[in-house]
Amino acid sequence: MKLPRITSRLCLTATLLLTASSTMAAAKPLQYDDVFELEFVSDPQPDTRGEQIVFVRNWMDRQTDRRRMTLWLSSADGKTLQALTDKDINATSPRWAPDSKRLAYIANGQIHVKWLDTGRSSQLGQLPQSPANISWSPDGKWLAFSMFTPKTIKPPVSLPGKPEKAEWAKAAIYIDNKHYRADGAGYLKPGYQHIYVMPADGGSAIQLTDGDFNHAGAISWARDSKALYFSANRHENWQSLPVNSEIFALTLQDRQLSQLTDRNGPDGQPQLSPDGKLIAYVGYDDRKLAHQANRLYVMNTDGSNIRNLTEDLDRGIDDFQWLPNSKALYISFDSEGKGMLAEQALSGKRTILTDDLGGVSYSRPYSGGQFAVADNGLIAYTQMNTQKPAELAVIAKRSKLTLTDFNADLLFSRDISKVEEFWYTSSVDNRKLQGWIIYPPEFDASKKYPLILEIHGGPHTAYGPHFAMELQLMAAQGYVVLYTNPRGSTSYGEDFANLIHHNYPSQDFNDLMDGVDAVIAKGFINEKELFVTGGSGGGALTAWIVGHTDRFAAAVSVKPVINWFSFVLNADMYSYFTQYWFPGMPWEVPEHYLKYSPISYVGNVKTPTMLMTGEADYRTPISETEQFYQALQLRGIDTAMVRIPEASHSIYSRPSNLMTKTAYILYWFDKYRQKTKE
Repeated sequence: MKLPRITSRLCLTATLLLTASSTMAAAKPLQYDDVFELEFVSDPQPDTRGEQIVFVRNWMDRQTDRRRMTLWLSSADGKTLQALTDKDINATSPRWAPDSKRLAYIANGQIHVKWLDTGRSSQLGQLPQSPANISWSPDGKWLAFSMFTPKTIKPPVSLPGKPEKAEWAKAAIYIDNKHYRADGAGYLKPGYQHIYVMPADGGSAIQLTDGDFNHAGAISWARDSKALYFSANRHENWQSLPVNSEIFALTLQDRQLSQLTDRNGPDGQPQLSPDGKLIAYVGYDDRKLAHQANRLYVMNTDGSNIRNLTEDLDRGIDDFQWLPNSKALYISFDSEGKGMLAEQALSGKRTILTDDLGGVSYSRPYSGGQFAVADNGLIAYTQMNTQKPAELAVIAKRSKLTLTDFNADLLFSRDISKVEEFWYTSSVDNRKLQGWIIYPPEFDASKKYPLILEIHGGPHTAYGPHFAMELQLMAAQGYVVLYTNPRGSTSYGEDFANLIHHNYPSQDFNDLMDGVDAVIAKGFINEKELFVTGGSGGGALTAWIVGHTDRFAAAVSVKPVINWFSFVLNADMYSYFTQYWFPGMPWEVPEHYLKYSPISYVGNVKTPTMLMTGEADYRTPISETEQFYQALQLRGIDTAMVRIPEASHSIYSRPSNLMTKTAYILYWFDKYRQKTKE
């Protein structure tokens, strides 16, 4: 981990050094192992007075090839900055006690508390599983949290005749649970997420919920510390209706559980207002659409008088927090690729505060970010732009200040490519579409450059003006990189996102080609050196593209869906995909599944196509990649398959895998750049 910027003066010094560098040797383009130089801020939490902000400082460990997390503390004016935890432990989820004198956090799978006046820390109890969603009671005496609780299930078969000390094969694994595996977690052990409380001074964890249901997500306390509010799907058929959650209240003394909402659709993230009169939460009425945006609601604490505060916004609410006066909330949402923070009054008035919220992703330019609010109204948030990963920033009295500069050394030594926003017109229906161009270092518009079209996944997600290490590495190798938000993307309203409902891939292909044409029209692209890649939904679109056009010199389809029929019967979220992405089950409408499957058009493919997927990917299993690879082999098309050992759908989660992914993509494209020059 790099040394911190201790004061704002050092940030100014770094700026002066960058200015001085114009008279020195030019900075070099990004290198693959610069991945290990990246740092970013997450989970900022101001104390109640708004004087200090604790946050997670994320850094990449070369020795373990892992992202590591330590807690740091900044003053609200940015003049002081110090580490709170050692770098040899992973510390996450910092939460202030109501008096701001103690700080709870999770490290090494256990809850710890740090006393700020003495600097001493202590582990509270010994939990059998890792906790999540820790929350202080208002009186400071308790910590609530959720935790996986194993359930013992006796196998239905036991074999007779095993001699003592005999070495037989491992026992068979019997599975009868609908939700039995998950990407990133693998095959799930029997058990459920339940809510617990633990004394803040240490002691045993007390289980509050029971039943064969999962209780996870945000936990909110009643003002008198005698009840909790949370979300759960406790319907009898919950595994078949994966999004139908409700808000519950649970009284600690008698363990009485009261259901406060009741509709077909998700209700989540309950948060009690500071005056204790209202509960805010997010959700929507389920219409079985592929994309349904969260609205912000408020209701009385007994579940009555429900009001929708953001129906007119037509944007999905990601997060929210009450203002101290209980008359308004701060909310975050994406709009046209940007992360927005706004003040939402109960009266309906909405005021935008900033549009540079970001930080959830650093490998590709996905939108999203995090924020939290102090009692004095100060907002601490993760701030991102196209030139560097997320830093810590605050908004106080409508003034904005950036407090950290953790990537100043990387920016000083490397030439980060310029990113330019542009808009173009769809040839399908004349809609305005948004895209961004990343220019290679020392770009010269009088020259001709190869172009990489990089497609986002989802498909209901959005790219934006955010730092993206993978795409920056592509540009550093001399490519112009194009990324866009075709129809189906979020942050442009529900109607735009659902243009591909039961219709994917389709005209989003045209939107992508229109973006390529718009960049070519600028005059600096070599049309013989066009390349295309994308991951997940972007991998599916890449495979679709090569089945519908020969204009690209080479393609790399990363963690794709190739065959929708096999996908929904192999993916971890099959209960969701079959209900929300398709008009029926695959055996009911097989012609629909095949019509939209890239495998149906493999006979048209002439483009050299590489495929890449993690071997532990349960979202878009590697069997999808193998189908397309084998089909291309049968047809004699130049192809290759890259398998990432032990990697889940999030290939980039290990730094070396982020390097591997980008290096293989560029190897494949460079190979066919040479062929165009022969």
